[in-house]
Amino acid sequence: MKVAFLSLGLTAVSALAPSKQTTVSTESAMAKSVGASVAAVVMAGATAVAPAFAITSDIRNQLSYEQVKGTGLANRCNEVVGKDSITVPNSGYKLVDLCLEPKVWQVEEEVANKKGDVEKQFVNTKLMTRQTYTLDGISGKLEGGGSITFKEEDGIDYAPATVQLPGGERVPFLFTVKELVAKGNGGAFKPGYEFGGSFKVPSYRTGLFLDPKGRGMTTGYDQAQALPGTQTGVEGQAELDKETNKVFDVLDGTVEFAVSAVNKEEGEIGGVFVSSQPSDTDMGAKEPKKILSKGIFYGRVVKDD
Repeated sequence: MKVAFLSLGLTAVSALAPSKQTTVSTESAMAKSVGASVAAVVMAGATAVAPAFAITSDIRNQLSYEQVKGTGLANRCNEVVGKDSITVPNSGYKLVDLCLEPKVWQVEEEVANKKGDVEKQFVNTKLMTRQTYTLDGISGKLEGGGSITFKEEDGIDYAPATVQLPGGERVPFLFTVKELVAKGNGGAFKPGYEFGGSFKVPSYRTGLFLDPKGRGMTTGYDQAQALPGTQTGVEGQAELDKETNKVFDVLDGTVEFAVSAVNKEEGEIGGVFVSSQPSDTDMGAKEPKKILSKGIFYGRVVKDD
């Protein structure tokens, strides 16, 4: 499954990765250039998910609040420059500042081909959420040795997002990697290293949410005011029950990472990822759709104090 999953999305994602930065006389000048370029893109009303130029941690650290404000840089992951290798011992290390920036979203839909046969395909979508969909500051312990295992513990590990299908239908989902346990073969992060695993996908809405008829899971009405709370078993009753009896679904998702750059001096790793997860179920009222999120990631390997 891992090979097929990666081949499905990593090639396309690589083409979307930021291009290498242009060498300038000083890093300070580069930082000013990045800030000015992003501001120009925003002012021009660009609709691309992310600018084409790269931004490293050194450049980001030199930017002021005013240079970042309103530019979308806060929604971007750093790029790593280097082809080094970082060996992870048995214990005593953590992966911190893990950032996942999606660039492409696809939803599995039933599509009719030229012969009229209906088959399931992943179709491209349009992002409807503003630039608040990136996961950042995620951290967790690393266990090394013959293989590396990462266990997610903390950070901004979820972000509500909505995409729109070609036909106009909007699909909300909770982009997340909660409780991720990712494993890889080999004891060192280096270009070409792959690791991945499963995570939990909580409900898009919480128990305090009220639908348009005032029904909720922990608050609100038990039944819609204009509908009797009958249990007749007639056709359509099951659909009414799902709308009335709200549930907090916790489903499963999977993600695969492929490392493409490593900076040993800074402890940085970067590359691309493909995540597969279900969409919102409207608190149990509808079946979830399968969503593929493809993008780039960044993280730092540090000693666990």
